[in-house]
Formats: sequence, C-alpha cells, structure tokens
Amino acid sequence: MRLAIGLEYDGTRFMGWQRQAHPGRTVQACVEAAVASVADHPVELTCAGRTDAGVHASGQVAHFDTQAQRSARSWLLGINSNLPKDVALRWILEVPEDFHARFRARARHYRYTIVNRPTRPALARLRGTWVHAALDIESMQAAARHLLGQHDFSAFRAVECQARSPVRTLQRLDVRRRGERVTLEVVADGFLHHMVRNIAGVLIAIGAQKHPSDWAHAVLQGRDRKLGGVTAPPQGLCFVAVLYPPAYTIPVPEDALFDGLPAGA
Repeated sequence: MRLAIGLEYDGTRFMGWQRQAHPGRTVQACVEAAVASVADHPVELTCAGRTDAGVHASGQVAHFDTQAQRSARSWLLGINSNLPKDVALRWILEVPEDFHARFRARARHYRYTIVNRPTRPALARLRGTWVHAALDIESMQAAARHLLGQHDFSAFRAVECQARSPVRTLQRLDVRRRGERVTLEVVADGFLHHMVRNIAGVLIAIGAQKHPSDWAHAVLQGRDRKLGGVTAPPQGLCFVAVLYPPAYTIPVPEDALFDGLPAGA
C-alpha cells in the first residue's frame, strides 16, 4: 500500500529535508522515525522537493510504502504524536501504486518573504529576510516578467546543482507588497538547487536600485551563475504547495497559486 502525506515544518533547526550520512537533524529522518513507530517497520520517504537548511514548508508532499493496516485517523494522530514540535502532519491518504511525490508533480509553488523596513525585525526574523533599503516594487515586477516562460536557468542554479537539465518553465513570478512585507510568489514545473533564492537575490538587487530591471534578462541570457549576484538567505523561503493530476486527489492548500495551470491526466 502506498500512502501520501502532507507536511508543514519550521526549517530553522534542520539541516534541510534530506537525511544525512553525517550527524545532523533533518526533516526526513524525523518524519521517517515517526512513521516507522506507527507502521512498526522501517520506512523510506520520497518528497516532492528537497528543502535546504533553514527553509520552511507549509505544503510539502511525500509518499511511503507499507504493509501496515491503520485507519487514516490512527496514522495521523500516531505520527503527529511522535513528531517534534517544529514538524506536523497535515493529512494522509492512500494513493495508487503509480503515484510518485516527485515525478508525478506538475507544478510547485514557493513563496519568498522579505521584511522591508529600516529597522531589523524581531518576530519575523526566522520567517522572512530583512532588507533595510526601500524596494521599488514596480522595478522588481518588470524584472520578473523577463524570467517568465521556459528558459535555461543556469545563471540561477547553485554550482553544486545535480539536475541533468537547467531548463525549467517559470509559470508565475508575482511580486507583491503589503505594508512592510514584500512577497515573491514563484510557480514552476520544477526548480533547480537554490533557484528561487537566486531569483530573489536578483530581484532584491533590482528593487534596491543597484541594477536596472533589464539586468534580470542579462543574467538569464548569460547562463553563468557568477553573473547572478547574491543568493538570498534561506529563512525567507517557504515551500507552499504541489500540483498533481486530479486523479490522485492530493489536497491543494488554499493559498496555492495554480489557477489556470493544466494538471494533466
């Protein structure tokens, strides 16, 4: 039996999602241990997208296989009772054997949050990146339009990225301001290592008027990570949602921005 789960976690005290060979606290290891305690056998989780150290998630999706027979309520309550306070299971459901949390995903939604004010934040320090310089939102929005569509995003991926192809389709890149909070809503068919944080770094530099808005296009066309400037800090990033074909009935969070996107069959 294959089960899919929805997770949220505060990435502050984690070394990221992926289980490590060396000592260190990871989301995957914590959740696998909690699931195993209920299943009464070891399990291995496959997630929709690995998150780095310090990165949060409100809509991570993963799957595992088990022979254990439990009700959905027993799985949910049992796993949550064995999880640390900074990780929580939101839902669990049985899925067909061909479901794969990573390879069946049609789109992923990340949100990058910037606290834009002259003084450093206290309450939001672990949920957003502080930028003290006033950001020009219109310039950031103009820059974002250069990145929409299918492109070679080599200039926006980490040097250690192991993806076979740097080509991705960026379906949405919305820059919004609400008071002192600026958010980047990023939706794509897939992401490269550090891609969202590197996009955020370029847009922040443009918003701070260090570069004109068409610099984003120049960086993209240059296909060289050295042209892209600073990688934005991890604490501003949150993995919001994953879109799957409707047949799998995977829950979609209310704040997901998948409207108008084809989920496929």
